[in-house]
Amino acid sequence: MPKQKTNKSVLKRVKVTSKGKILRKHQFGSGHLKRHKSKGALNRQKKTITFFKGEARKLRKIIGL
Repeated sequence: MPKQKTNKSVLKRVKVTSKGKILRKHQFGSGHLKRHKSKGALNRQKKTITFFKGEARKLRKIIGL
């Protein structure tokens, strides 16, 4: 059976930590119509968050970990 190919588009969008957690950035309101959003909403978008366990399990298979 051939090797599983890494999905490069997913790999570019996520970061894998040294402990194996998978981090992602928020996508909402990153650069469009910022003046209508509150300062708190914009600050929340700057932070990275971890995927849930089920999502992370699927992503590990796609990334090849």
